Amino acid sequence: MDKSSFLPRPETARVPVRMESLDAGIGRVLDVLIGGADTGPALVMHHGTPSDATLWEGWDDVARTRGIRLLAISRPGYATSTRRPGRRVADVAGDMTRVLDRYGVPWFVTAGWSGGGPHALACAARLPDRCRAAATLAGVGAYGVPDLDFLAGMGPENHAEFGAALRGEPDVRRWLLENAEAMRRVTAPELADAFGGLIPQVDKDQLAGGFADGLAATLRRALADGFDGWIDDDLAFTQPWGFALADITVPVTVWQGDLDLMVPFAHGEWLRRHVPHAVSHAAPGHGHISLITTYRDAIVDDLLTRAGDPSPHS
Repeated sequence: MDKSSFLPRPETARVPVRMESLDAGIGRVLDVLIGGADTGPALVMHHGTPSDATLWEGWDDVARTRGIRLLAISRPGYATSTRRPGRRVADVAGDMTRVLDRYGVPWFVTAGWSGGGPHALACAARLPDRCRAAATLAGVGAYGVPDLDFLAGMGPENHAEFGAALRGEPDVRRWLLENAEAMRRVTAPELADAFGGLIPQVDKDQLAGGFADGLAATLRRALADGFDGWIDDDLAFTQPWGFALADITVPVTVWQGDLDLMVPFAHGEWLRRHVPHAVSHAAPGHGHISLITTYRDAIVDDLLTRAGDPSPHS
């Protein structure tokens, strides 16, 4: 593949970032973010838990200057995407296929942050004819597997939340109503306190440096109609994902900070061991938030380089 196709292309007109509603069939709509270049392949991003597609507005320029489109969806139950009760992680591949077909995307690279990590891997596993590289950015590993203690090293809030999720939807809904209602109205100055013991100082510094404004707005939008998306994410993470990591044949990079308290370093190591031929990109001194704010350009460049590698097993 000619890697010069990824160089900045001045003739490519900028498409302003915009949100659209897409008919997903069976009475559902998907909330879709579109940006970057106006045609060609795409960078497909998957948001964390909780969040929505607007999280990736700030990645518009990195996609546009590389001559690729930017696409993201709000998972069902978040923002204006219709809820899909009982959804599995693997189900994202069907939703992304509808988006790719609607906008005529020939192929894509994909990355997912935090709870979006498994969803990026689902696209890699289920759409190998169109997905050419994938990355997990502080992505979670699987729950209930013998070689990963899912909760070890996480902040106390995650222990309580996932404990409730394991007891089922009524309990996790009750926990969120009692403990996360403030997230639906959170402002930028309140965000660091709202995360409590889930973020180290390096992440608090990133919030104070300006990232909090956009993240708080995203959280308010994502949760405007309630907790359905968050609930269904938590339930999906405590169940089998619906695809086998061993089936992934495209190149995968695992990005992980060693100070992460939301998704500890052990999750990245687990993914590296179980995704065939995955490459690890450790980020010493970084947490959950600082990873994506510091390495944004490097993440995209790595994806495009890996997509151009004719031998994903090298």
